[in-house]
Amino acid sequence: MSADRGAAAPDAPGPGPSAPTASTPALAGADGKRREPAYTVERLDHAEDVPRRLWDELAPADDPMWGQDVFTAMQGARIGPDAYAYLLVRRDGLPFAVLPLSAVRGLRLDQVVGPRERRLMAPVARAFPRLVRVPMLFCGNFLGQGHVMGRDPLPAPAARLLVREVMDYAREHRLGTVVFKDFAPHDLDALRPGLDAAGFFTVASLPDTELSLDHADFDAFLASLPAKPRRNARNKIRKFEQQTDLRMEVIDDFEHLVPAMMGLYRQVMDRADQTLDVLDEGFVRALSAGNADENDGGRTEQRLVACFEGDRLVGYLHCLFRGRGAVGARIGLDYGLAHRARLYHNLHYAAIELALARGCRHIRFAQTAYEPKREFGCELVEQSYALNHTGRLPRAVLRLLLPPALEAAHEQALAPKS
Repeated sequence: MSADRGAAAPDAPGPGPSAPTASTPALAGADGKRREPAYTVERLDHAEDVPRRLWDELAPADDPMWGQDVFTAMQGARIGPDAYAYLLVRRDGLPFAVLPLSAVRGLRLDQVVGPRERRLMAPVARAFPRLVRVPMLFCGNFLGQGHVMGRDPLPAPAARLLVREVMDYAREHRLGTVVFKDFAPHDLDALRPGLDAAGFFTVASLPDTELSLDHADFDAFLASLPAKPRRNARNKIRKFEQQTDLRMEVIDDFEHLVPAMMGLYRQVMDRADQTLDVLDEGFVRALSAGNADENDGGRTEQRLVACFEGDRLVGYLHCLFRGRGAVGARIGLDYGLAHRARLYHNLHYAAIELALARGCRHIRFAQTAYEPKREFGCELVEQSYALNHTGRLPRAVLRLLLPPALEAAHEQALAPKS
């Protein structure tokens, strides 16, 4: 943990991060005149440096990817980032907001663009692999939707201070490219005073997929679908039920299945168009081990929707729960039987049924395979990158070259595949 890094207005250091949050308006000074709150930023090294109670107060209440244990598992694994930090914003000395940072010192550009761009980059990647690796700082959640954790939107002075601290961190750690990743429009709007002052530009990122769950049960969900998707869903469910050697289960304790899960997950990732993050066994084990302590109210609850052929795991969807929200976080499939059993769809149907039974109001799925998720009834959730570079010339090049590449990848991902 480090000391306060800066201030938007002069103020004495406040108490430690365990102090309660506050939503204090402009205050009266000793002379009776109104004064604006003073903001400072402190760098923390680990997710656990933010007390659990404070984390739960500030984090999105219904987004399972923002549980503190998810960030702790990320920090102990090898999923892409090489280092993490957490910027704690204080208002008049009291904790007010937190922004997680993830540093990737050698991001492979050919793994985060679309297939066409990857083919064009392939000769360069083979001959000069260092040219397609760039140091990059991700702001927000490396594995999920971007937010600044907080009870209230950042006021303009706090936004400017926070973005300056982000850029300072990037310069100190030689991380040229800075990305606020997958932020919804209203979240970026709160940061706009700081982003504009620092020279950031925005580009649409891949949307999230979210299914609203305002149905009494799974049968009611099916009945709510338009005629063609409803017929397709029932046909796929029948196809699965005809596979007498397969069964679907919901499993609470699945740590013993992690090796088999990773093999199925690799089959999916080997076919993926883009691979910004690739989960490893350490991350999945850390989360699955934490599932045994669900009596700790701050933990992200988990279930494994699992398909077995006899005793062999042949497919799964790893589901996380927080508040009234659910996420189908990652999927694994045995492609040898996935098609005949309509396994992809049936795993998602089982996850939807599980989320409904738990009283969730929505469930989100990964930023892939948009066509079947639209058929499930999912809405696309608009998201954007805000990008910058610590150098003036690279910033100009980035602004010129990166938007077309990302826009092409965006169009290819959303294009109908059938």
